[in-house]
Amino acid sequence: MPPRSEDPRRDATGSRRGSSRGSEPREPGLGGISDARAYTPRGRTVREGGGAEQRRTPRSTRSGDPFRPALQVLDGGRTGRGGQRDTAGDGGRTGRRATAAGGRAGVVRTVSPRPVREPFDDEEDTPPPRRRSQPRRPAAQPRRPVRKPRRPPRLGDPRRRLRLGTLLALTLFASIGVRLVYLQTVDTPAYADGGLPNRLAVVELPAPRGAILDRNGEPLAHSVEARYVFADPTRVKDRFATARALSPLLGVPASDLAEKMRERTLPGTDTPLQFVYLARGVEIGTAKQIMALDLAGINTHRDERREVPGGDLAANLIGFVSQDMNGLEGLEAKYDDVLRGQAGKRTYEVGQGDLAAPIPGGYSRTTQPKPGSSLQLTVDRDLQFMTQRILAKQTAAVKGSVGAAVIIEIPSGEVLAQASQPTYDAANPTKVSSPSDRDDAATTFVVDPGSIHKAITFGAALQEGVITPDTAFPVANTVERGGVTFRDTHPVDGRTLSIPGMLAFSSNVGTIEIGERLGKERLFDYQKRFGLGQATGEGMPGEAPGRLLPPDQWSGSAYGSVPIGHSVDATPLQMAAAYAAIANNGTYVQPHLVKETVGADGDRSPAAKPTTRSVLSPANAAALRRMMEAVTTVDGPEGQATGLAAAVPGYRVAGKTGTGLRYDNGKQQPGEVGSFIGMAPAENPRYVVAVFVWSPGGGGGAVAAPAFREMMGFTLRHYRVPPSLTNKSPKFEVFPR
Repeated sequence: MPPRSEDPRRDATGSRRGSSRGSEPREPGLGGISDARAYTPRGRTVREGGGAEQRRTPRSTRSGDPFRPALQVLDGGRTGRGGQRDTAGDGGRTGRRATAAGGRAGVVRTVSPRPVREPFDDEEDTPPPRRRSQPRRPAAQPRRPVRKPRRPPRLGDPRRRLRLGTLLALTLFASIGVRLVYLQTVDTPAYADGGLPNRLAVVELPAPRGAILDRNGEPLAHSVEARYVFADPTRVKDRFATARALSPLLGVPASDLAEKMRERTLPGTDTPLQFVYLARGVEIGTAKQIMALDLAGINTHRDERREVPGGDLAANLIGFVSQDMNGLEGLEAKYDDVLRGQAGKRTYEVGQGDLAAPIPGGYSRTTQPKPGSSLQLTVDRDLQFMTQRILAKQTAAVKGSVGAAVIIEIPSGEVLAQASQPTYDAANPTKVSSPSDRDDAATTFVVDPGSIHKAITFGAALQEGVITPDTAFPVANTVERGGVTFRDTHPVDGRTLSIPGMLAFSSNVGTIEIGERLGKERLFDYQKRFGLGQATGEGMPGEAPGRLLPPDQWSGSAYGSVPIGHSVDATPLQMAAAYAAIANNGTYVQPHLVKETVGADGDRSPAAKPTTRSVLSPANAAALRRMMEAVTTVDGPEGQATGLAAAVPGYRVAGKTGTGLRYDNGKQQPGEVGSFIGMAPAENPRYVVAVFVWSPGGGGGAVAAPAFREMMGFTLRHYRVPPSLTNKSPKFEVFPR
């Protein structure tokens, strides 16, 4: 560093001129305020005087300089090792000016570079710099160039970190804000409803099952409000005492009730069973008595009970339901989707604990129940009752019998009554000796119709012109076909027999002869036209279709058996519908049970129209009816007709008796099936009645005709049908000359 151009003038002792203390002698190495002023910012002051050398101040004298700490700061705190300046090792960093010749002292500024220190150097290893009281000795070696001090390491910019942190914070809060807005707007309904299940109560609103009505709107089966009794086995204190208290009210043995209330777990789990039915369909009054007992773990709730006012009235038609009001048999099962309503429910918000009551203004939603529609049948309740009563009385005379009766209205094809024997109480369907007692015999009782099939053979022959009402030919006592001999029960010994005579005496031989003239293909065709070989579609579930023997499967004996009603399977309803076609001037009308459905709001929907088809011409149908009257009227010295017992006083009756066989699962059963199907008044038929009675020991034919007479007589009187003009009844010539 170059010397100053104008240095203060000092005296021989090194003090400034003009100093008030300049005249005072000083010891070498001791500085005053004038010495402090001799210091420069970048070095230490060297005292000059009289050409004498400055000497270093010993370490022990540093405490005598009051400005020593400040000078150390200005000097950068650098000291030599061991407290002494290393003048030799400075490399000229401490320079000194020699005194001028004229006695004027020169000042040399020294610059000491800052030594490099590591961040973790021990501060004790580097003692603080000390001010030397004596000037350094001149360096022996050459002076080294002055180095600039090293710049301190550059620290990171805090503003960048602040900006980055601020950006991250803003991003976080923005994400949270967007999510909150989304939850408050888009997902609000889902989250609002999320906790509802924990505080909602659901009450089922049962829908009443539709009723089954007769043609006049009278109930055959309907539902009434009731109660069911249930138990929580985990809360029942004494199940045996509770069972004894409930037994007389429920009509259930106490042992059964106690067993139901036994504590147990749900199958496959460790969860205790907390609900068990004790009784269903309990009357409301009985339920109130049970609740008055205040039995622990016992309660009641709204239920529905199916009532059948007539007991067994039309039970085989109606069927029954389960405890859950699901149709299981009969019309209850077939039209279950129509009769069963759709239950509603009420869901509302309730409080917790003792406040388990609806919260005013809270969540509440009600789905109204939809009651089932009622089914109105074509059945007449009064006529059904009498038909069942007559059938039961007649079949009681034949041990182990099964009976069926069908009454069809002409020309509508509506079934007015359809009875089965045995029957059962639809309110207690399990109290039967055999499940077959619940079958509807009219649609499931498959029989070999026998001689009642002859009306179909004669009708087809009339329609095809094979015979006329005046046809007559000799009839032998027997005939053989395919190695099988067929006999007449009323042999005429080869005499000429008229068509009415063949019907009156039920001639097998004469019918086989007419069947051969007709041919198997045409006979098979008319069998199908009359509705055999297929279910009628009346409306009953499980209706048997019957079976016909196709012409290509006929054996030699089939030419003798088929025309007289053997090798044919049919149900009583199928045969009744075939006779109804004869009564309806030759038009077949599908028999049906359902008249209309009545909605809960009273709207009526008529049932689908029955299928119809022409089978015979009206003239041929009338001619056949007239000839069939011989069955109930021929009574003379030449013989008696087979159906005299079926005659109804005051009315002209046309019909046919039959003796056939019963088949069950394709196997022939012992005994025989006696039958009679007739129509009245014959001149203008209004009703067709069919009666079938099977007995393992035979004798069905002896009761079928009398049962028909009673049923037809009651039907005609019930509907106030005027009596026939009996004086106009035809006179038949059985054996024409």
